[in-house]
Amino acid sequence: MTLEEKINADIKAAMLAKDSKKLDAIRAIKSAIILLKTSPDGNSPDAELKTLQKMVKQRRETADIYKQQNREDLAADEIFQAEIIEKYLPAQMSEQELAAALKEIIAQVGASSAADFGKVMGVASKSLSGKADGKAISTLVKQLLG
Repeated sequence: MTLEEKINADIKAAMLAKDSKKLDAIRAIKSAIILLKTSPDGNSPDAELKTLQKMVKQRRETADIYKQQNREDLAADEIFQAEIIEKYLPAQMSEQELAAALKEIIAQVGASSAADFGKVMGVASKSLSGKADGKAISTLVKQLLG
């Protein structure tokens, strides 16, 4: 079952359950995927994955802004939508798994100092795409090389 088929089935289920909050989040995903299909590289699973990750990141950042402005009601809606979208993403690596994977990459690349940060990040970004947040990867690479 493709992502689009799964989303269509979930939209139908949310409509039958009359869950309007969940329906809004899933419709936003469908809208983004339809928009993505109009772009040249829109049919690849990697493009769909990156789009979903971007949507989650946007919602988390928006929720943070709402929290700073003491709008907990709006922040809760954004967090709820981010959680719904995350269900369509692959499971994220734990910090221990991420550290082990990065140590392997560092050994593979032959990095020994902070000057090799770019080399490690290039390989890590490609191999861990979708499995870990870029910010978490960057922070951990700095710790391991520093």
